[in-house]
Amino acid sequence: MKFAIISDIHSNAYALEAVLEDILTRGADHIVNLGDTLYGPLAPKATYKLISAYNITSICGNQDRLLYEATPEDIVTNPTLQFVLNDLGDAPLAWLDDLPFDCQITREIYACHGSPTNDLTYLLEDVSSGSPLVRPDDEIIRMLDGEDSEVILCGHTHLPRVVELSSGQIVINAGSVGLPAYTDDLPVVHSMQTYSSHASYTMLEQNSDGWNVQQMNIPYAVEDAVAAATRQERFDWARYLATGRGDDR
Repeated sequence: MKFAIISDIHSNAYALEAVLEDILTRGADHIVNLGDTLYGPLAPKATYKLISAYNITSICGNQDRLLYEATPEDIVTNPTLQFVLNDLGDAPLAWLDDLPFDCQITREIYACHGSPTNDLTYLLEDVSSGSPLVRPDDEIIRMLDGEDSEVILCGHTHLPRVVELSSGQIVINAGSVGLPAYTDDLPVVHSMQTYSSHASYTMLEQNSDGWNVQQMNIPYAVEDAVAAATRQERFDWARYLATGRGDDR
């Protein structure tokens, strides 16, 4: 069975459309979405309509929670949040609220957004130095908190990675469909960067030699996404989308 793993769409319907078209050409049997689907200054409602048109297993990301847990103060102080909520309406928020935290896709494959215990945690990367460095083997295993599935799927960092563990497990970060770079100030200021405008996703299939993992990089009409971000005066997002680079890097 072929699995297509998508994550961190962040309302980028332009990238999602290209990725879904590519997935169809590769004959995926199952599409798994690892969350952070609709938050972003691009095309939230159009993204929801695309996701709804396909048979996709989705889980909840931290910025999905942001939408349905938003307080009046959150909304007043965050113009992007206002835009997303106004664009979406009630039905997409109810859909997000119903999504599970994680999912056992098959006996061998487990899916989460950040880590098995926290959707805000970077499972594979330590950013305490200001740059993402892959954690030591034993630290990643500890952060799995007893999750013993053969394949662990995660997102959240937007960085495509495949990491084999001494436990015999493999951890796969599918990268980001919709946002190839960003800068955050928690826990310290750091940038996640792919240095490319391409939309990322992963094809996964088991064969006689093990797991075949293909990290896909798909071109799309980036200029449309950049224009959408610019209309919302999110010039930081416009830069991330166009270059795959974070702030001042």
